[in-house]
Amino acid sequence: MKWIPCLRLARWCMPAIAFLLVGAAPPVLSQDGRHTAFETDHEFDAGSRIAFDAMTPAQVDNLAVLGKVWGFLKYHHPLITAGGRQWDYELLRVMPRMLAAPDRAAGDVVLRDWIAGLGALADCDPCAVPAQGELHLRPALQWLDDDGLLGAGLRADLRHIYLRRPASASQFYVRLQERVGNPVFEYEIAYENIALPDAGFQLLALFRFWNIIEYWAPYRDTTGDNWDDVLRQSLPRIALARDRASYQLEMMAVIARLHDTHANLWSSLRVRPPVGECHLPVKLRFIDNSAVVVGYREAEAGAATRLQAGDVIASLDGVPVAQLVAAWRPYYAASNEAARLRDMAGKLTTGACGDTRLQIRRGQQDMEMTVQRVPVKRQAGPDTHDREGGTFQRLGDDIAYLKLSTLKRADVAAHMAAAAGSRGLIIDIRNYPREFVVFALGAYLVDRPTEFARFTKGDLGNPGAFRWSGAVALRPQAPPYAGKVMLLVDEVSQSQAEYTAMALRVAPRAKVVGSTTAGADGNISPFSLPGGLSTLISGIGVFYPDRRPTQRVGIIPDIEVRPTIAGIRAGRDEVLEAAIAEIRRQ
Repeated sequence: MKWIPCLRLARWCMPAIAFLLVGAAPPVLSQDGRHTAFETDHEFDAGSRIAFDAMTPAQVDNLAVLGKVWGFLKYHHPLITAGGRQWDYELLRVMPRMLAAPDRAAGDVVLRDWIAGLGALADCDPCAVPAQGELHLRPALQWLDDDGLLGAGLRADLRHIYLRRPASASQFYVRLQERVGNPVFEYEIAYENIALPDAGFQLLALFRFWNIIEYWAPYRDTTGDNWDDVLRQSLPRIALARDRASYQLEMMAVIARLHDTHANLWSSLRVRPPVGECHLPVKLRFIDNSAVVVGYREAEAGAATRLQAGDVIASLDGVPVAQLVAAWRPYYAASNEAARLRDMAGKLTTGACGDTRLQIRRGQQDMEMTVQRVPVKRQAGPDTHDREGGTFQRLGDDIAYLKLSTLKRADVAAHMAAAAGSRGLIIDIRNYPREFVVFALGAYLVDRPTEFARFTKGDLGNPGAFRWSGAVALRPQAPPYAGKVMLLVDEVSQSQAEYTAMALRVAPRAKVVGSTTAGADGNISPFSLPGGLSTLISGIGVFYPDRRPTQRVGIIPDIEVRPTIAGIRAGRDEVLEAAIAEIRRQ
C-alpha cells in the first residue's frame, strides 16, 4: 500500500479507514437508531449473477440513466437516506430489467416501476428547500428536466421526490466530519469476497464512484471532462472487463479523469503500468520532459548500474520513454502534468527482474547499456528535494534554512529564535511536512492577523451544493521575524505542503521560489469499491481568501526556477541558489 499525503494529518497517511481496508461489516443501524436492510438483505453476497459479452447502444443509454437515477435516489429519497434499503443490492435487482429494456422508453417504465416499489412518500414538515445563500457550487440537477433524457412521467417522479425531501438533512451513506466538514463514507461496503469478473459489481463500482463525485466532490467543476460523458464512455469498459486486473485498470482510468492527485485506486497500484517486482535502483525526475537520473535509491546497487546523475534515459528495452509516458498516462491520476510526471518517474523503470536495455544521453554523448533491475524495496514515504542535513541550518552568517520534512511543532520556537537577526529565512517545502506547523510557524512571520485561505464544504440537505466558509488567518506572535522569507516548492509539494505554502506566503516579505506544486489540497475522504478496492477524493475545497482556486492550479511561484540537466550533473540545487540570491539582492 502506498502512503499518500493528506492536509489535516501530521504524517503521510494510509488512504482508507480500517473497515474499508478489511471489508468488515458496517453498522446496521441508521442515524435515528432504526435497523437497516444490511441485517437481512444478503441476496447478492455471493455475486450479482450479471454477465454479458457485449453491450448495445440501448443498454449503454439505459445504464447511464440508471446510474444517475440510482445515485439521485441514494442521496434524496427519504427511505434510502434513512438506511431503509440495501441500496447496492437494489441496483443489482433492477439492473437485469434495465439491460433487457429495448429502448429508453422501456427503460423509463422499469425505473418508474422501481421507484413506485419504494412506497409512497410521507409528508415532510418542513420539507427541504433548495440550496440558497453564498454558494460555490449548486447541485447539478438540470438533467431532472431534460426531456431528451427522461420521459415526462419519470421526470415528474424524480421532481416529486426532490420536493418532498425532509429538512432534517440526514444522510445514511454519508456524514460530514465534525469541525472539518469533509464527507465520511462509512457504509460503502468493499465486497472483498466477490469473485471477479462480476459485471454487476463492476458497474456498482462505477456508479458509486461517479455519484460520490457528482454530489460530494468539492472540485467536480475542475475535472476538465464532461462528467456525464465519463459515465457513458466508461460503462462498457468497466462492465466488460474480463478479469480482476483489467477491472482495476479500467477503474483507474475513470478515477484519473477526475484529475485529482489525491484520488487514485490506492489499493491497486501494483497493476498500474509498468508492472513487475524489480526496478533500477536509481532516482528519476522529469526535467524538461526528459527522464533524468538524479541519484541512487541504494548506494551500492545504484553505483553498480554505472548510471550517473544527469544521465537522460531515452528508451527502455527499445521503447522511447515518450512513447511509454503516452501509453501509461490514462492510468495516472493527477491534478496537473507536474504531479503526473512525478509519479511516472517513480515507477518508470519497474519491470521483470534481470537485465534491461537502456539508451541514455550523457552530456553530448548517446550510449547504450544493459542494466540489472533489482527487487523493489518499500519506501518510507515520498522522495523529497530538500537539502540534506539537519532541520535547521545556517547557510553562511546571513541566511537561515529550515526544512519541514523533519520539523517538529515543539521545536518551532527554538528554530525561530536561532534564525533571529539573519538577513533571510529559507523554508523548504519541497517535501511533505512532518507535522502540521501552519499556525505555529506562521505566527512568527506576520505582524497582524492575516487571512490566507477559505474553504468550501458540502451540504447534507442539498447534495451537490458547496458553501463558502469564512477565511482562516495567521495571528502574530511577538516579535515577528524581520528578514526576507523564501518558500521553496516544486512538484512534490502536495496537500498539507501546499496549504502550508499558501499560509506562509502571506508574510510581508515572503516569496515562493520554485515550480508549480501538485495541485491537490483539502482533507481526504476515503471510501471502498467492490472487490476490496479503496480510493479517496479531496473532501473540502481550499481557496485563497479572494476565492482564487488551488486545485489543479497548485501554488504558483513568485520566482519560477526549475532544475536543469546541467545543474543535476554538477550537483547544484538551483532552486535553493535562486532563493539565496533573492535574499542577498539589494
